[in-house]
Amino acid sequence: MALVTTIKLQKLERDSKHNEVECTYTIIENEDGKFLQIDTYGSENRQIKGKKSQSIRFSKDAINQLKNIIEKLELL
Repeated sequence: MALVTTIKLQKLERDSKHNEVECTYTIIENEDGKFLQIDTYGSENRQIKGKKSQSIRFSKDAINQLKNIIEKLELL
């Protein structure tokens, strides 16, 4: 699992096609604060279908940075 606290721009050297997968979110509240957690699940080609593949937890600061990026780039 990863805890994202800062988001920085990184240019890709090359773009590659990604497969669609299932994604869920959870709100976590604990002694460290309140977080948004995004979980992705294995693709259809994965050996164990439906198994959680990746978890990314965002802090409030990272969520605000992501919101600003979306607004600045007019992605909505």
